[in-house]
Amino acid sequence: MGYQQYGISPALVARVKQKMKNQATKDRVKKMLEGVSKFDLQDPAKVQRLVKSAAGVMRESLSQAEEQQIVRFVLAQKIDPNNTFHLIKLWGMFR
Repeated sequence: MGYQQYGISPALVARVKQKMKNQATKDRVKKMLEGVSKFDLQDPAKVQRLVKSAAGVMRESLSQAEEQQIVRFVLAQKIDPNNTFHLIKLWGMFR
């Protein structure tokens, strides 16, 4: 299931992908996600904090609706950051 089905704009994804090409931004986001577990990524409050933090790092102004769409998307993916298959699947979704 793609991110667009959650109402996430392809333009937003394109901007984020472009900003993540900046090594300093990428490093800050990676550091922010260090130690995040699959349980953290199933907790709506924690995911919302991560989304807000990442948006701040990338200087993206998200509406409340966009935040909620991203949170719903992350929760639905049931991501395990220690499972290589999950990470490859996500990578493929955003190539």
